[in-house]
Amino acid sequence: MKLLNYSVFFAGRRGFRAGVLLFAIWLAASSVSAAPCSQTNPQRDAWVTQRVDVLIRAARASYENDKAQKAYERVVDDLSATMKRCRMTEDSAFVARYPEFVEYMKALAISQLDDHELGFIVPDKVYFAETRTYTAIPEFLLTPQFLRAVSRFETLPQAKALLREINAGRSAGEQLLFFSYESRHLGTPDKPDSFRRLLIVVPGNAARLLPEKWVQFGVPEPRARAGTVRNVSVVAAVPGPDQITNVYFKDYYRTYRRDGSITINGRWELGEGDDNCAQCHKSGILPIFPVDGSVSRDEKLMVGVVNERFLQYVPARFDKYLDTTKFGPGLGSPIRDDLQSPVGAGKTMAGNGTACAACHQPDRLGALNWPMDKTLISSFVRGGQMPLGAKLQNLERAQLYRKLVQEYFSTDDANPGVLKSWLLGKRR
Repeated sequence: MKLLNYSVFFAGRRGFRAGVLLFAIWLAASSVSAAPCSQTNPQRDAWVTQRVDVLIRAARASYENDKAQKAYERVVDDLSATMKRCRMTEDSAFVARYPEFVEYMKALAISQLDDHELGFIVPDKVYFAETRTYTAIPEFLLTPQFLRAVSRFETLPQAKALLREINAGRSAGEQLLFFSYESRHLGTPDKPDSFRRLLIVVPGNAARLLPEKWVQFGVPEPRARAGTVRNVSVVAAVPGPDQITNVYFKDYYRTYRRDGSITINGRWELGEGDDNCAQCHKSGILPIFPVDGSVSRDEKLMVGVVNERFLQYVPARFDKYLDTTKFGPGLGSPIRDDLQSPVGAGKTMAGNGTACAACHQPDRLGALNWPMDKTLISSFVRGGQMPLGAKLQNLERAQLYRKLVQEYFSTDDANPGVLKSWLLGKRR
């Protein structure tokens, strides 16, 4: 009983702190919208610095706690409204002084529009119309027999047998790569607590510009009835100019009808909304890190084969639909040598040899920058997948994760973090 009382008291304290934090963000957002249209450079410098701090604090609160998302959106909306009212983006001197801040705000504002749930610069309807040839599910994965087999955990062996039959009629370079597994961190969009998947990699043809498709069927838990998990996702990789890969996304939902038939339609077309793609897919297609023991012995080799294939898509881009450079450097990026740093010039707070930016930069795996998904990044760092090859104990990984996040979101004037330094032009 004593422990229970303490737990309730502690939870109450946490709830109170969260409430105070949300109120502070709301209050700061109110001051943002009320900001005057300052004319002098010193006035505008002060305004930008203050608003960058408000924005970053709201972003970090949203990163740490989904309940702070609405307050963060209010900050972005009010900041954008103030910049529009004061015509800051039309002021060439202001844009030249703060190009990173201006472009960043434009990018954040677009992703909050009702018809831009994917986070791209075109409306969702336009994106899906223009990319449907890339993201269509292959017809051989839409047969009634296969859809029934993949709808339950117990019938997955039947689905895989059908895939092997398909492979029997394909050349060596056209073989489907597939295995089932349990994800460490991401549930399906329709059922966040469902982590089982069947991944099927459908080879493309670079010479003919045919996309390579990673098709993932959400799979119900053992003994669960068919229809409890509906999602099917497609991520397509298409060779682009200058040795880059353009990546395209689409979620589908299965509908299980009373007559036993199963139909598939786009999640967005069904009115089920959608998610910001680049928030999780910083590298375009994501490598697969299954829960230990969730991949059968005869399929383990395929996990390595698929992840080796993932490296062929680097660097990835989102075609004309998103310019990721607008979001700046990411976690682990070094502070400029001539800026003071808590751990010395040219280093990160995470220490030597652990900078995420060694791999996560525009020409490699993409920067881990805001907006970003806490569940994914925490799982990668704490779970041992990042930094690649680092031999760290669990406590060291937890410390590394906290330092990376603190360094990125820090608003300390004496030691500004990665995001603040970039937004204020101190990384030029």
